[in-house]
Amino acid sequence: MAKRRNAVEEFCSFCGRPESEVKLLLPGLAGNICNDCAERANELMQEQLQAKFRHRQTGDLGISMSNLPKPEQIKEYLDQYVIGQDEAKKYLSVAVYNHYKRLAQDPDDEVDIEKSNIIIVGPTGTGKTLLARTIARLLKVPFAIVDATVLTEAGYVGEDIESLLTRLLAACDYNVADAERGIVFIDEIDKIARKGDNPSITRDVSGEGVQQGLLKLLEGSVVNVPPQGGRKHPEQKMIAVDTKNILFICGGAFEGIERKIAMRLNTHVVGYGTAGARLSREDRERLLHFVAPQDLRAFGLIPEIVGRLPVLTNLEPLDKDALRRILVEPKNAIVKQYIKLMAMDGVTLKIDDDMLDFVVEKAIEFKLGARGLRSIFETVMMQAMFEVPSSGAKEFRLTREYAEQQLAQSMFDTAISAN
Repeated sequence: MAKRRNAVEEFCSFCGRPESEVKLLLPGLAGNICNDCAERANELMQEQLQAKFRHRQTGDLGISMSNLPKPEQIKEYLDQYVIGQDEAKKYLSVAVYNHYKRLAQDPDDEVDIEKSNIIIVGPTGTGKTLLARTIARLLKVPFAIVDATVLTEAGYVGEDIESLLTRLLAACDYNVADAERGIVFIDEIDKIARKGDNPSITRDVSGEGVQQGLLKLLEGSVVNVPPQGGRKHPEQKMIAVDTKNILFICGGAFEGIERKIAMRLNTHVVGYGTAGARLSREDRERLLHFVAPQDLRAFGLIPEIVGRLPVLTNLEPLDKDALRRILVEPKNAIVKQYIKLMAMDGVTLKIDDDMLDFVVEKAIEFKLGARGLRSIFETVMMQAMFEVPSSGAKEFRLTREYAEQQLAQSMFDTAISAN
């Protein structure tokens, strides 16, 4: 504001400084405010809004007992997308239901319900990621998948622990309130296992060091998250996120943990009269069913992180029948997707049953799980998807002979067999 001659100098109504000592003085109806006070007021407003979000009533979360699906309803929804794994679905349904009941709890309630994070153990391609993504879709909450293999301690090459929450913020357009009730799926949690029981002269910056850093996230604390990644943009303003109400689901294949389970189950099988304690052949083939927290500790997870993942469940390896059902039954089954793709070109796709059996047999042979079904199906359909749309045909029949021919001509069979 320009100074007026022969006039009384204006002052800031907040700090009292005259117009001559500030860069800008903004006039109002009942007073004035300088640029410094305006900036401070903006900072205070942001802090107050953030505090309001942290202590708001649970009704503002959009979560209440009336609109929260019951465990049986959650499992029924999972059944539409995930074949088998009934026991794991029950564990997840109950854990997720109890977690969001916790968010719907009266803040003045004397009983403080603690958070129950989840860890899923299962071979690759059995549906760990799919289960977590499907639950997030049902509850309509922000969901992020992160990979634990790239994480390192702060100051080392790799990503910081806080970067896990960066993707969750991005999933909800950096709305902190929505992010604080979301779900984070940490994949490959077994890859940050401690490298050995004996202490080393070098730091385990991508193993035990990462586990130590994850403790505060899993337990629940206010974390300063770099919205664009901490190391590339060190000058950026951090976003404070409270992880108290964020549900963490961890998944990993834990390759070789069966040996730990077998050792634990056989420790008492010594001496006379113990024949009945030995596992049957069927049980020995599904040792993951008997996984316990002490097995995770023996594998290399520190006791503190095992204690912060109280819900432990496993996924069974997929047999031939399960893989066959995965091809055709789920809402987004691979077969249904290709029938839809062909229908969009005006072509009716017909698939022989023995062709589906061939795909399942190859997936079992290559030990690729459910992911292998799509890889094999994509390879078989590649030539047809290239030629049929421009051929003018109204129908295409997919036979076992055609599938065998296409797979033999591709490098897929050769590359997988070589491994």
